[in-house]
Amino acid sequence: MAGRIEDYALIGDMQTAALVCRDGSVDWLCLPRFDSHAIFAGLLGTEEHGFWRVAPAGPGDGEPAPADRRRYRGDSLILESEWDTPRGTVRVTDFMPPRDGAPQLVRIVEGVSGRVPMRSALRMRFSYGRIVPWVHKVGDRTVAVAGPDSVWLDTEAETHGEDLTTYSEFTVGPGERVALTISWQPSHKDQPALPDPEGALEATADFWREWVDHCTYHGPYREAVVRSLITLKALTYAPTGGIVAAPTTSLPEEIGGVRNWDYRYTWLRDAAITLSSMLRTGYREEARAWRDWLLRAVAGDPENLQIMYGIAGERELGEAELDWLPGYENSGPVRVGNGAANQLQLDVYGEVTEALHLAHMTGLSRNDYASLLQLKLIEYLEKNWNQPDEGIWEVRGPRRHFVHSKVMAWVAVDRTIKLIESGDADGPLERWRELRDEIHRDVCEKGYDKERNTFTQSYGSKELDASLLLIPQMGFLPPD
Repeated sequence: MAGRIEDYALIGDMQTAALVCRDGSVDWLCLPRFDSHAIFAGLLGTEEHGFWRVAPAGPGDGEPAPADRRRYRGDSLILESEWDTPRGTVRVTDFMPPRDGAPQLVRIVEGVSGRVPMRSALRMRFSYGRIVPWVHKVGDRTVAVAGPDSVWLDTEAETHGEDLTTYSEFTVGPGERVALTISWQPSHKDQPALPDPEGALEATADFWREWVDHCTYHGPYREAVVRSLITLKALTYAPTGGIVAAPTTSLPEEIGGVRNWDYRYTWLRDAAITLSSMLRTGYREEARAWRDWLLRAVAGDPENLQIMYGIAGERELGEAELDWLPGYENSGPVRVGNGAANQLQLDVYGEVTEALHLAHMTGLSRNDYASLLQLKLIEYLEKNWNQPDEGIWEVRGPRRHFVHSKVMAWVAVDRTIKLIESGDADGPLERWRELRDEIHRDVCEKGYDKERNTFTQSYGSKELDASLLLIPQMGFLPPD
């Protein structure tokens, strides 16, 4: 059974990510991309749907013990878990090297004290736990093959198969290290190069050290800020600059509920806010890459702007249900794809324009098409800002006049006016100033409950909405 979601730690290589539980089990991993099929889907079902546990060998078939300590090594995505056992202490180091060839997940077991018996249990199930692969030996390597995918296990430890699972038992003493690595490769290609776990560990540590060195933030809670930035970087798909909202699908909004969505895509809203954080802390290269991704994704069709795209800019994100998976804590259905891609969410125009504005203000090199795109977005809003939409919460039902959407439409117009006033774009300045004032009046008249002295979720509604706390932050009204 899967662990609690708060017991999972993230590791990744900026193209995909794995979730490692406190008991040493990897219960979620999609290869080779964030949005590929999972080879470990135990997070959304049981161990029958795929997992890889490396931990001290326990007596019998009892529940595996959680690690006594766990931490990231410095400012990195290298995860270290330590167990104190009656026979000694052992450390497992888990990481995914930034990709240079085949994607890899590396697990290095190191004895700290005493002599600790260890056990690796690897159960690969392709296509989100549905397909049992053909597992066989190729020389000293173990390979699992199903359809277009192959996953190669390399380790110096002896392995054997039992109950459609690959096991390995070994013992480590002080300073002894045993590495286990899996590598993904298209099944029609030659086997991937043999991994170098220790060299990959050093290169991964160097990568994160150098990346964090570019951070310009030195204020309060810097350690927490840097950890957040590392996590955001881990959710960036390096080849394109797209940013996933999360590396998982179908974790429920509430246990037992049905609002279980696939978040392995790039929401323009989430990505724009992420890029704002990156720009404010010195990471211009990530901002430039995302701006280029945005321009490719939107292409010449800004009037049909989607709220989300695939990580390479794909537009078709058809939604389907995986009925063989029971879901996290039996919260079904499990979904892949996202039917909300074609919803109308007018606030997205504001978030994208705000990100482009911030990039311009922080000195990101000028891109004439980005400025043209911004003008095209306002031309669309000029005709459509007063339409009802699905809003930030992606309500699946009748469209409404969401106050947050209107405020963000105002933001889009306001930031574009500033772009024109700076002399970096041409547009109907006076007409858009009048539009900005019109949207402002409309929100204050129709989105405000005078009796309760509060803005409401939508026009005529009594519901409150936390997203409206952004009103002062966006400059729509002063904080008081």
